[in-house]
Amino acid sequence: MKTICFYFQIHQPLRLKTYRFFNMGKDHYYLDDVANSTIMRKVANRCYLPMNSLLLKLIKQHKGAFRISFSMSGLAVEQFREYAPEVLDSFRELAATGCVEFLGETYAHSLASLIDNDEFVDQIKKHSAMIKKEFGMKPTTFRNTELIYSDTIGETVASLGFKAMLAEGAKHILGWKSPNFVYANAIDQKLRLLLRNYKLSDDIAFRFSDRGWNEWPLTVDKFISWITPEDVPGEIVNLFMDYETFGEHQDASTGIFDFMAYLPKAALATKKIKFATCSETAAAHQPVAVLSSPHPMSWADEERDVTAWLGNELQNEAFNKLYSLRPSVKAIGSKDFDYVWNFMQSSDHFYYMATKWLSDGDVHKYFNPYESSYESFINYMNVLSDFAIELDKKKEELGKSARKSKSVSHA
Repeated sequence: MKTICFYFQIHQPLRLKTYRFFNMGKDHYYLDDVANSTIMRKVANRCYLPMNSLLLKLIKQHKGAFRISFSMSGLAVEQFREYAPEVLDSFRELAATGCVEFLGETYAHSLASLIDNDEFVDQIKKHSAMIKKEFGMKPTTFRNTELIYSDTIGETVASLGFKAMLAEGAKHILGWKSPNFVYANAIDQKLRLLLRNYKLSDDIAFRFSDRGWNEWPLTVDKFISWITPEDVPGEIVNLFMDYETFGEHQDASTGIFDFMAYLPKAALATKKIKFATCSETAAAHQPVAVLSSPHPMSWADEERDVTAWLGNELQNEAFNKLYSLRPSVKAIGSKDFDYVWNFMQSSDHFYYMATKWLSDGDVHKYFNPYESSYESFINYMNVLSDFAIELDKKKEELGKSARKSKSVSHA
């Protein structure tokens, strides 16, 4: 039996409003509420609600044989609560079936693993507590932002008690090996690794509606034939993709919902394929080898590295400035400052500053609300500068209060 492991990523950033230099010192509300609410409602109606309804139907139809996994950023959950609570209810209904797993990740969909291990750990713990509260389960498999993975990141994840972690089946790491097996972390070999089969995942996520693709149209029978033949190596097929693939990136008119509706039945009918959650997949198969990734890799762009977010001077300047503020944020310990601190860490802000070209550039442009990388950089830095000024003011205020209290106590 070959295992299909479906994993879907759910994230919506909190988008910044146009914030000019002249706003600094006067306006400390940074979000574009209209854009955030409009986009959330649109995606809820096109993707989350219809797809959740379909998955629930498939789980019931196949009496638990169809199983899936999600990870959901804390920023997405915050927006569900505010703009689309019925979406959160529908995810709770899926969780109640026992056939759906929710993975751990960073609360803010951040890049903290690349710069600040303490912040990385704090966000993982905060996210796990949120999943426990919302869905009644403790995550045991971890998915880092943008599938960013390295040996040392995996070691940190293992130290927090996670049994498995997701990563990209990148050629420059795998070499001749197949992504269709379970692997082990190079430092802590108790941590099992599930690697995305990017070819088959992207056939659904990106190429499904591409009429210029030589395999278009992609039918379920064709897709199943690529998985079942005995000469296809491996024990598992990890299909990892953005949940917004369904109805948003691939419009309903493309037939993407029909494809998904028929896939489980066709796969199970072969008697050679079963479905499992990420944790079930990792537990059921022994690692075939240790996977060494000394440098961070991700699921983005041709390079499968972190240059989509930290590949130019603009991105690195903004990134380093942001994390230089962490000691001040933690020293203040304010919910209001923590709230801003979280949404400013979202990887999306740095993605908007990318200067990629050719096919990668086209993907970046699709997801970018700004006219240019420089425009996104200026807007972000204006917000960050005002936030830093307010942090300094609050620290000074707290310092004065502490000195006054100390003086009174001595008197």
